[in-house]
Amino acid sequence: MPVHLCFSLVLSLFQAIQCSTIFNITASRPLVQNQTLVSPRQIFELGFFRPNESGKQYVGIWYKNINPSRVVWVANRDKPIGDADQSATLLIGGDGNLKLLDGQQNTVWSTNITAKSNYSAALLSDYGNLVLQDGSADEMWQSFDEPADTLLPNMKMGVNVKTGKRQNLISWKGEDDPSFGRFVAGVTSETPPQVFSWNGSSPRWRSGQWDKSKFIGISTINTTYLSGYNLQQSIDQGTSYFSFSDYNNSFFGYLIISSEGSLKFVLWNDGWSTYWEAPAPTNQCDVYGTCGPFGVCDPSSSTMCRCLKGFKPRSDEEWYRGNRTGGCLRDMELNCQNSTSAVASTTVEKDMFARMNSMKLPDSADYLSSVADKEECQSWCLRNCSCLAFSFVDTIGCMVWSRDLIDIQQFSTAGEVLFVRLAAADAGIPMKTKLVISLSTISVIILFGVGISVWCLPRWRGKFRKMKIPRLLKSVDTAYKSEELVAARKEQMKQEDASELVVYDLDSILLATDNFNAKNKLGTGGFGPVYKGKLNGGKEIAAKRLSSNSGQGIAEFKNEILLISKLQHRNLVRLFGYCTEGEEKILVYEYLPNKSLDAFLFDSKEKAKLSWGTRFRIIQGIARGLLYLHRDSCLRVIHRDLKVSNILLDEKMNPKISDFGLARMFEGTQVLVNTHKVVGTLGYMSPEYAMGGIFSEKSDVYSFGVLMLEIISSKKNTSPDYLGQHLNLLTYAWQLWCEGRGLDLMDEAIADAFSPSEVIRCIELGLLCVQDYAADRPNMSAVVLMLSGQSDLPQPKQPTFTFQRSTTHKVQIQPKEETFLSRNTITVTMVEGR
Repeated sequence: MPVHLCFSLVLSLFQAIQCSTIFNITASRPLVQNQTLVSPRQIFELGFFRPNESGKQYVGIWYKNINPSRVVWVANRDKPIGDADQSATLLIGGDGNLKLLDGQQNTVWSTNITAKSNYSAALLSDYGNLVLQDGSADEMWQSFDEPADTLLPNMKMGVNVKTGKRQNLISWKGEDDPSFGRFVAGVTSETPPQVFSWNGSSPRWRSGQWDKSKFIGISTINTTYLSGYNLQQSIDQGTSYFSFSDYNNSFFGYLIISSEGSLKFVLWNDGWSTYWEAPAPTNQCDVYGTCGPFGVCDPSSSTMCRCLKGFKPRSDEEWYRGNRTGGCLRDMELNCQNSTSAVASTTVEKDMFARMNSMKLPDSADYLSSVADKEECQSWCLRNCSCLAFSFVDTIGCMVWSRDLIDIQQFSTAGEVLFVRLAAADAGIPMKTKLVISLSTISVIILFGVGISVWCLPRWRGKFRKMKIPRLLKSVDTAYKSEELVAARKEQMKQEDASELVVYDLDSILLATDNFNAKNKLGTGGFGPVYKGKLNGGKEIAAKRLSSNSGQGIAEFKNEILLISKLQHRNLVRLFGYCTEGEEKILVYEYLPNKSLDAFLFDSKEKAKLSWGTRFRIIQGIARGLLYLHRDSCLRVIHRDLKVSNILLDEKMNPKISDFGLARMFEGTQVLVNTHKVVGTLGYMSPEYAMGGIFSEKSDVYSFGVLMLEIISSKKNTSPDYLGQHLNLLTYAWQLWCEGRGLDLMDEAIADAFSPSEVIRCIELGLLCVQDYAADRPNMSAVVLMLSGQSDLPQPKQPTFTFQRSTTHKVQIQPKEETFLSRNTITVTMVEGR
């Protein structure tokens, strides 16, 4: 072939390749098939596409050079072009509109602008916005004003009440069908606005009210992205628009309403990852109105739904069959409704308000812009009989409810305070009667106390004495008066006869331990040294002695007595008694010959003694012990310091949870506590606890997940072995899991004999337990079922909360002055060896 012909062929091929990509559409340059319009930095691309090689063609916008690609906007959603039509074009028409024509020159889709321009041009921005400009580069139309199923950075989703125009996200009908689906996401025009997703016209999920920085109904939202969220509302213009900015200058992120009805926030990080989803797959309470009107949904409760205080199920039959969508009815009419005249109103008691903490506030609130504080908000509600509840949120103001209270959820973190209106006489007892009963009760208590004192006096002395817990709480000191113990102490007084402990004198302890001889020392914890001993009767004990320089003190000492005396379970260590003589404060436990789990697990020679069968039984035993603490005991207890060194082993290697000095009790309906002081062990502390002082049952679940991975691998979570490669055991386990090499986490010492299915299930469950958000973690009821294989395991999310430490430390963190359920700023005030 002649050289000049060769050159001409190469030149023509080069021109053809160049023509396959264009940077604008003009009247003289339409977009044809096999061409694409690209953004200046080639981040987005527009062109013709066939979903999954179907027989239908669409014009859409997608991310360029990303695999798998993601279509974020479609022009002709409900009017596809036939696959055989190879002559379809996207062009600028004579009226200046951008039009999609099929092979017969029929208009399939158009921008429909009214202002004509002979110099229109269409361009694609690096944000994925298709813009139609006139000759002066003024914007006449943009795709951002007509969203499909995807909200991109700097794109708006919202409503204009005056024009009636809604910029909603509408799902695809199916994964390969971009036509309009059933699910819609949008912003309401109420004040404050909310984001909703709907299934047709029925609400499916609700964000809660906007508080000028976040939606208060989303407890698990990642604060990393809060600064990028924005919701602008103009009452005068009748507009409410939600948008988010590109995080960290990245264009690769979006919000989507899926064809299955899930609202997802997705980011690119070497692959598309869902960082947030609503309704959350693991939280049925996220589904709108799960428990019906006046019902509260609690994802951590085994029954999930309960009625508000003062209400009862609308239908007992439906409720106990598991269908709670009918909700609840008021048990007793409000006093204001019974008051029919001005005279009557002076004799009928006023209504009262029941306080509910950590709540997702109900839907359909009325905002009172003129009310300045909580007291005025309460007064307004009390004066208006139609007002069923109120809440004053500092960043919003006063909200009141006059319609059925629906879509209420109990959070384990975050949430707001809701005040629900009730009749003052909760049990129908008049105030005067209540006063008589109260005085009578006080008299009985005084007489009972005198009788007990007379009875106890002759029995006061003796080498071994039985003492009630209330005496200890009174005699040691009054430093420990936290609110969460109030309910527990009431329960303790009810069951006082069951809480007797042996009070040992110091001489008997000295004799049993050979004067705290060093050869009898079993170990040292944050409380102080622990010694083996043998009492006169031959009973072996472990005596834990509070050291004078211990970081723990009288509060923890009393806490252990108050708690363990009430708790009886085969997987909890048993407390025999205590000694408080002179300056000594000693706890006397059952003696467990195999000491603590870490003595085996992290010893290169001893760990081989822990076969996989033994390790699995230990994991199951710890899980059962935690389930007892959280759900099955007379007190609901959060341990707060669950770790390998606090798991003791008996002669048969059965695990027993120990060290309850940091444990906290809470009421049956309370699922979350905020503390002034964060105490625990780095590496085992959950994100919400370490960062904000907020703890719940899910805090223990996080620690249990860390402990599980340590038991499987015989590696410490904060081992220096990970430095330079992995931040800790959690990130190491996650990487192995993602690469399909989960079994590589198994301790090599026992790698020859184990059940692969059990190990894989335990690793996956461990990763589920250490997820960043408390709501994503299973509760201990679910954990026990998952361990037994009776429940399927959902896909875990990547754990990102870590501390880069070379050793495990006990840390005490002091947040700023506490406000209920606020996100505290924290600083480390004390670090000491544990």
